Amino acid sequence: MDANLIFEAFKFMVLGMTTVFLFLILMVFVLKVQANIVNRYFLKKSETQSKQISSKKVTNTQDDTSLIVAITAAIAEFKKKN
Repeated sequence: MDANLIFEAFKFMVLGMTTVFLFLILMVFVLKVQANIVNRYFLKKSETQSKQISSKKVTNTQDDTSLIVAITAAIAEFKKKN
């Protein structure tokens, strides 16, 4: 009787693992199809947004340079006083 229960448990384990494995394969396939659809129909908007973001980064770099100079001057002034 114990061997029969072990065999039934093994069957359910294989059935469950197979179900999960097939679901994961299906999910990967659906996500790849979805990525292809998004790239095909919505890629042009992303390109223009990335150009806008890169132009903003240049402006932020210039602002960062002036911020670094100001912080360095403040640290030097603090060290002079102490």
